[in-house]
Amino acid sequence: MPSPISSSLEIPTLSQSQRSLYFSLVIPTYNESKNIKDLVAVLTELLDEYLPNNYELIVVDDDSPDRTWEVAEALTSDYPLLKVIRRKGERGLSTAVIRGWQNADGQVLGVIDGDLQHPPERLLQLLDAIKNGADLAVASRHIDTGGVSNWNLVRRFLSRGAQLLGLIILPSVIGKVTDPMSGYFVVCRSAICDRQLDPIGYKILIEVLARGSISKITEVGYVFQERQEGESKVTWKQYIEYISHLLRLRLSLGEFQRFLKFGLVGFSGVFVDMTVLYLLHDPSALGWGLTRSKFIAGEVAIINNFIWNDAWTFNDLSSKQTAWRSKLKRFIKFNVVCLIGLGLNVLLLNLFFNILHIHYLAANLLAIAIVTVWNFWINLKLSWRVTDTGQ
Repeated sequence: MPSPISSSLEIPTLSQSQRSLYFSLVIPTYNESKNIKDLVAVLTELLDEYLPNNYELIVVDDDSPDRTWEVAEALTSDYPLLKVIRRKGERGLSTAVIRGWQNADGQVLGVIDGDLQHPPERLLQLLDAIKNGADLAVASRHIDTGGVSNWNLVRRFLSRGAQLLGLIILPSVIGKVTDPMSGYFVVCRSAICDRQLDPIGYKILIEVLARGSISKITEVGYVFQERQEGESKVTWKQYIEYISHLLRLRLSLGEFQRFLKFGLVGFSGVFVDMTVLYLLHDPSALGWGLTRSKFIAGEVAIINNFIWNDAWTFNDLSSKQTAWRSKLKRFIKFNVVCLIGLGLNVLLLNLFFNILHIHYLAANLLAIAIVTVWNFWINLKLSWRVTDTGQ
């Protein structure tokens, strides 16, 4: 049956009379006609024993050209706890999951891929974690009992690189779990109901972590299996959507005003850096060596940036810890992170100036631009961590 199209992506709260089921598992599909029958059979066998007549499977298909929805609907006579939703006019894994949850009757909600790459037997461990008090149970490839089967080096690099990028842009969300890219998890309905969810692309877990009321998280290791039937849907478009999703969350979760302040302070530091570098290195001034001049100019800029950030950008945090010992801790952390960036800056400056023969001031400006991501995102999260935790 077709699902209603609505601009709202909230998960409704269930009244006491509506709480007829314990668990609803959504299976988002697109061109999975060769896998869906086997997956439904395995899941039914597991859940019939674990939660007899107290669960439902919900296939949400995006009007697949291979008619996955039709194959799934044909299974409903043999599997009465199976629902099928055929979406028209909507596309995307994350929104498909939410549409399924909106039509679900369970107190606990879950998602599993429709291609058998997520081992179904791990589902019982995820449900055990919820029964033991977790708000969210995530199947992870990155703990001791997890892994990937036959991924090549490029795919491993892209996966880890995407996670690292997430830690830089959105550390408070991505850092909550070891595998934020996982599409296999179970969550209490109460943790996400009545929240406005606004996902992009495939990574629905990031949206749940960012917008849900999640206190306790449990992770269960699993080995990601190779696809047996059908084709992988991972393309560069998914990576672009992932970055867009991270940036949207970064802005929507607050800190935008702080972001602007930090940027303005950093901009002032560029002028301090460039001025001191000129006074120390230019032949018309002191004429010192480039590397020595750059390190001194960089450190003066770091001190300038810390003073302004502590007094202005993070004033709401630093004002709660005015003791010199706390201020010194913040400065040391800020300085260490910035000095690592400064080391990279020096390497790039020498590369541009000595090898590419770019004017030293232009080379310095280019080097500063390249390390901006480090100097902004890492410092934004780490330099005031002591204050954030109230120590």
